[in-house]
Amino acid sequence: MKYCIVATLVALAVPASAMDARHPDWPCPQIVVPKLSVAAFWTGPSIDDVGDAWMKDQTVHDLVLRLAGRRVPLAEAEKGAAEFIVGTEAERQQKAKLLFAGLFTTLSRERDDVMAGIERFSQRQQQLREKISADLTDLRAQQDALSQDTATADKLAEQIAWGTRIFDERRNTIGYVCEVPSTIERRLFALARAIQQKMD
Repeated sequence: MKYCIVATLVALAVPASAMDARHPDWPCPQIVVPKLSVAAFWTGPSIDDVGDAWMKDQTVHDLVLRLAGRRVPLAEAEKGAAEFIVGTEAERQQKAKLLFAGLFTTLSRERDDVMAGIERFSQRQQQLREKISADLTDLRAQQDALSQDTATADKLAEQIAWGTRIFDERRNTIGYVCEVPSTIERRLFALARAIQQKMD
């Protein structure tokens, strides 16, 4: 009976096929957008000439790191971005370009890291599922053997139960993790909008 329960748990733990066929290691329902584009967030002046100038301006650099951090409430970050865009029209435009360029670079990199982590997570889940499946095959072979090795069968059953538990616990966290790239995108969009409104 114990082995039948374990087998059932394993069957329930098998994940669905990849959500996006182009990215087999992507376990999230959201469509994969590998890279963000400036045009999707920014309608202001081109930032092509900014490069890493925002990093060389300590004030801008420090502000970017503060505003990009999710520990800072979005409303507070929007206010901080808007308060930075002051001065003449030319000064506001330059500050806006530097700040947005820094935020785009920083948040895009953070999103890339999160997405790579999600794919690694999915790969580990697949490896664990394959290990559980292999152990289950071994367990069935033990059950079918004329001279059963009870100690070996019990050990395999324990491995399967433990592996299944880990698999399910990990799977239960993926919903939250899958939301993180979208959260980063929404933050970038909101900050870009705050900057552009103040610049105008």
